[in-house]
Amino acid sequence: SVAEEDASIPGQIRVFLDSQPKMLAHLREPSTARLVRDALTDECDVVVIGAGFAAMLLISLAVAGDYVAHIHDGHFAPDGANAFAFDWINIANGHFLIQFSTWVDAITVVMIVVVSTVALMVAFYSMSYMHGEPRYGWYFGALSLFVTAMLMLVLSGNLLQLYVAWEGVGLASYLLIGFWYQKPSANAAAIKAFVVNRVGDFGFALGIFLVYQLTQSLTFSEVFAAIPGL
Repeated sequence: SVAEEDASIPGQIRVFLDSQPKMLAHLREPSTARLVRDALTDECDVVVIGAGFAAMLLISLAVAGDYVAHIHDGHFAPDGANAFAFDWINIANGHFLIQFSTWVDAITVVMIVVVSTVALMVAFYSMSYMHGEPRYGWYFGALSLFVTAMLMLVLSGNLLQLYVAWEGVGLASYLLIGFWYQKPSANAAAIKAFVVNRVGDFGFALGIFLVYQLTQSLTFSEVFAAIPGL
């Protein structure tokens, strides 16, 4: 019988369904509730991404406006207004202090817009490309982690925070590359990317250590101020 083709249906229920062909046909038809749910999900995706684009545009305009307001004689001179920080790591009452901080300059303003715009385009494209995937939500979770890590990297105010953000980008890249982990090619590509990134991370960490040895600081403002005296 038709019901017996589905091994996931218990035996007694299969017998009942065999005696109710109309009910079986109805159950095998596309669910109206499921179709409505999928339609609402797509609509919600559009609304959320549209709201995200609007928020990104407003924030970008605000950042750009604030940046322009602090240009004096052709130079960006914010007098500390472009930095925000709070203590993140404080060892021996300030002997070794790392702050969770942000630093905004000309490059930051450009990259905030670039990262946000590209992320928006990827999200729009992925809505259609990934539609119907069993792990649809998981994919967008990994994509959101990637974008968050990228923005944290762009806005970082010190080298240690920059390194942590870079590791977040690497983790998100590994998760996205290996999304279809059932495929040997995708699995191998994800592992290759992870290993290669670890080699680069070692050089990155070594460079941060050398900068600290030379400047006794990991904060960008202090490092930049110390460079002329090296």
